Amino acid sequence: MADKKNLIPPGWDYNPAAWSERIPIVILAMIGFFIAGYLSLYQFELIDSVWEPFFGDGSITILNSKVSHVLPIPDAALGAFGYLLDAVTGVIGGTGRWKKMPWIVIVFGLAVGPLGFVSVMLVVFQPVLFSAWCTLCLASAVISIAMIGPAMDEMLASLQFMKRARKAGASTWKVFWGSSSEIQKVE
Repeated sequence: MADKKNLIPPGWDYNPAAWSERIPIVILAMIGFFIAGYLSLYQFELIDSVWEPFFGDGSITILNSKVSHVLPIPDAALGAFGYLLDAVTGVIGGTGRWKKMPWIVIVFGLAVGPLGFVSVMLVVFQPVLFSAWCTLCLASAVISIAMIGPAMDEMLASLQFMKRARKAGASTWKVFWGSSSEIQKVE
């Protein structure tokens, strides 16, 4: 039982790296990956149309917009890559990774957070710039936003641990990379 207690960050009442916290994020990331992957098939002209149950030609308008192709890679393909990165970084490490592997938790948080911000921005663009809506794009945005809170909790736990490491005289750089000798100075 002491081991489980040691996995809960000081001042917290749960472990943000617990599988029960991360698996929902990974599942959402995989659903987002499949949605974005499907939309990117259209943007790469590998399929002729996309499923759109509510907004007529809205998805076609959005997926063919200049904003969707502002980079050399279509936005849906970048989204698919982002979701895949979220899923992979979500499964790496055990339930103590917030203190044993801060680097992966920070990568995870940085992958999830900006994707959520970009999703919100792209949703705002739909009616404002194009007077159109895309059902699957909206679904993808909801998924991105739902992932932010739990991912940021774990990232906050890692950042707090690194701050405690600095105050304890441990090398924050070595703690960031998971040096057990430096981590022990904090525990």
